[in-house]
Amino acid sequence: MQRVFSGIQPSGVPTLGNYLGAIRNWVPLQDRHDAIYCVVDLHAITVWQDPAQLAAQTREMAAALIACGLDPRRCTLFVQSHVPAHARLAWIFNCIARLGWLNRMTQFKDKAGKDREAASSGLYVYPNLMAADILAYKATLVPVGDDQKQHLELANDIAEKFNHDYGVPEFFPRIEPLIQGVAARVMSLRDGTKKMSKSDPSDMSRINLTDSPDVIAQKIRRATTDSLPLPDAVEGLSGRAEATNLVTIYAGLADQEVADVVAKFAGANFSAFKEALTQLAIDTLAPITGEMRRLTADPGYIDGVLRDGAARARALAAPVLADVHKAVGLLTD
Repeated sequence: MQRVFSGIQPSGVPTLGNYLGAIRNWVPLQDRHDAIYCVVDLHAITVWQDPAQLAAQTREMAAALIACGLDPRRCTLFVQSHVPAHARLAWIFNCIARLGWLNRMTQFKDKAGKDREAASSGLYVYPNLMAADILAYKATLVPVGDDQKQHLELANDIAEKFNHDYGVPEFFPRIEPLIQGVAARVMSLRDGTKKMSKSDPSDMSRINLTDSPDVIAQKIRRATTDSLPLPDAVEGLSGRAEATNLVTIYAGLADQEVADVVAKFAGANFSAFKEALTQLAIDTLAPITGEMRRLTADPGYIDGVLRDGAARARALAAPVLADVHKAVGLLTD
């Protein structure tokens, strides 16, 4: 089996975008691959987090992953900071990666904004930690969105340089991105040109997995659209960012192609389409929300799952890290 690795930050309530763009696609991989999934709390603190909220959101994210279908018996599910190999390998990769490589990372530029000098150094070397997350397990497949492909390219550059510099040409494998689903990138309900995000100041921009049916209905009803009816062909969505987003969300929830959704609703106005989308979203998300609520009420169970997952992850990463230390010349403890 190929080994799959992916992670998600606990920096807020998981959204419909997280579900369609990532989590739902992880579920079938646990049957076809050796699947390792991680709540990446070390990545979260590259920007300031309230400590109490971070702890609560880490458990909440783990509950969401399980509620969406990840089975701790069929995959390895854990918290990043519980496996020290991530941080230790990341430091070695900090010494491998070149500043010129990091300077090309567009996501740092986007997140740092105009006040780049005020950004944390952790945010700057974030991609090196991401490379360590993956390569600590020698994973070869990584489910990611388009916005993370550049980071995977950097991870491969780091792996290749490590292999070359330390004379171990086959040590770290090449990583391949795995982009799945018609809704790989879900956009904001308020602005179809921006990604749906947990960190958006407007809660109306996203559907949270904890939203009630009434709240989901309200958000979809108020979602930004244009005045035109739905087209009768996919080409008719060109230049209509908000319309494209809602049709894509429907396609993702229904597990259909965008073309099939367009054909089904050709000529319909958005009020009718939104009613259908609302019902589909509620039918899909209500069971997940209910299971999340049940799981978060039992933190002992969540902690036990994460503890067991971390033990398995540490056992997988330990020999890799030991071989890295040997290659670099670090004494083992």
